[in-house]
Amino acid sequence: MDIEKIYEAAEIEGAISDPDVAHLIINKDEVVGLQGLPGLSVETEQIENGIDISINLEEGAVIEDPVHLCFGVTDEEAVQNIEMDINIEKNAEIGILAHCVFPQARDVEHIMNADIRIGPGAEYTYLEKHIHSEEGGIKVIPKADILLEKGARFRTDFELLEGRVGMIDIDYETTAKEDSVLEMMAKIDGQGDDEINISEKGNLVGKNSRGVLTTRVALRDEASAEVYNKLIADAPDARGHVDCKEIVQGNGKAKAIPIVDVRNSEAHVTHEAAIGSVDTKQLQTLMARGLSEDESADLIIDGLLS
Repeated sequence: MDIEKIYEAAEIEGAISDPDVAHLIINKDEVVGLQGLPGLSVETEQIENGIDISINLEEGAVIEDPVHLCFGVTDEEAVQNIEMDINIEKNAEIGILAHCVFPQARDVEHIMNADIRIGPGAEYTYLEKHIHSEEGGIKVIPKADILLEKGARFRTDFELLEGRVGMIDIDYETTAKEDSVLEMMAKIDGQGDDEINISEKGNLVGKNSRGVLTTRVALRDEASAEVYNKLIADAPDARGHVDCKEIVQGNGKAKAIPIVDVRNSEAHVTHEAAIGSVDTKQLQTLMARGLSEDESADLIIDGLLS
């Protein structure tokens, strides 16, 4: 499978041909496409089985269109290491749309380690979409440490909705200073013998900081998941919420561990966790409208993950 197939699967062919859209395309340990913009520098260096990436957005720079990152592996067997250092300077704004594409994976390991600093008043959004093979022969191990300076805003959405999960082990931790806002969401559909581990932590250390951790997981067949969400509020007027919902079908197994840790009398954090089968009333309503039980269950799960 050539690199054009990755472009097609990720639906980015039009974007990377636009001279006004920044992008970085990597196949295993090779940079096959790179385009920056004024105020945005992207530097790469080849490392063993992967790429070291440094991204810097200058103070006050605003990138209007999403920056496209594509990390792909066209081989059936491979190891891909991605080391990322991202620095968003004061009052800068950027949105990144990342695709991780492994269309033929039988024994592929994708490892990502990211250090992210978002400067005072800056804004950074990161939408990560995964496209896997139907074999489930992949291990995805992303880790990120994020620091939000005063008044910074950070949002990340992780979606794995196409192909088999295989094994995924997410470990993200964000520290939010005064007046900053963090939002972390993960949405994953597990099937077969997929194994899902999610650990998301938010540290609200600054006055008036805000944080929301949201997880949506569906488990079918023999799939299993453990979700660990922790939000610590250690400053006056810090506010946060943890929200985890998992739907289980067949022999799926789910565990949710929401932790709220309030260390300041003027802070407030709430949590909600729900694990269960497809809602019977919703199922009956859809079946009464002519859908089969499986079609109805799939529609409900699609709603959870949308």
